[in-house]
Amino acid sequence: MSFTLDDLDAIVSGRASAEAGESYTRVLLDAGPARCAKKLGEEAVEAALAVVSGAKVELAAEAADVLYHLLVALKVRGVPLSDVMAVLEKRTAQSGLAEKASRT
Repeated sequence: MSFTLDDLDAIVSGRASAEAGESYTRVLLDAGPARCAKKLGEEAVEAALAVVSGAKVELAAEAADVLYHLLVALKVRGVPLSDVMAVLEKRTAQSGLAEKASRT
């Protein structure tokens, strides 16, 4: 599969500039950060419940919703995906256990 998070981010960006009547993404962005946060939270809870239920297909669908709504939330606050990826890259330079052990 060749579809990436960067591809989804590009789609969100493109739909962000569409007319509200043509784009759910535009509707969310126009509603503001609080609405975007609410949708992200709702989808995250649904994903967490899917983890518990053990249904792989449902979890995959809910995870997709979380990723989409996270990208919309980043967009509404002007945080580029590249900033998030830079943080992840830095964090994964060592194991989580080693990083936590280095904290004082």
